[in-house]
Amino acid sequence: MERAPSTGDASPGAPPRSDASRALREVLRTAGDTRAALARRLGLGPTDAAAIDHLISSPEPLGPVELGNRLGIRSASATTLVDRLVQAGHVARTPHPHDRRRLSLQVTESAVGEVLEALRPMLVGVDRAVSRLTPEQAEATAAFLREVAEVMREYVATAPEEPPRSRG
Repeated sequence: MERAPSTGDASPGAPPRSDASRALREVLRTAGDTRAALARRLGLGPTDAAAIDHLISSPEPLGPVELGNRLGIRSASATTLVDRLVQAGHVARTPHPHDRRRLSLQVTESAVGEVLEALRPMLVGVDRAVSRLTPEQAEATAAFLREVAEVMREYVATAPEEPPRSRG
């Protein structure tokens, strides 16, 4: 019986060569294109769309400073971005649920609806692909994707705050 190569089969310095690793890298590359396409469908710039994505997907409330940090932009730019999103009706400033001295940013219901409508063709396609899996395959796929997401979160969490200084 032939088995698929695992990442353990590669030499320590070589990139993983399994079909699953290659397919996942392709999904990750395509994700950037998908974000850009979503921004175009929403009539937003890429940074505005990324801001909405961060606000929708964050498990904790984000203020302008945290949002700016996630986007890698300065405080003044984050303020301008938030002002623009509020004026467009995509985001509302609300009192922070745990700290009355701070503001929290909430994506409006209408903006969430617009995002879901813009994503509908892709989400329907993903559901169609999942429907072709057996229940066991779907469960294994979901477990695999959750584990990959955890690996990626760990990679993000352990990245340096600043890029290394170039040697001169």
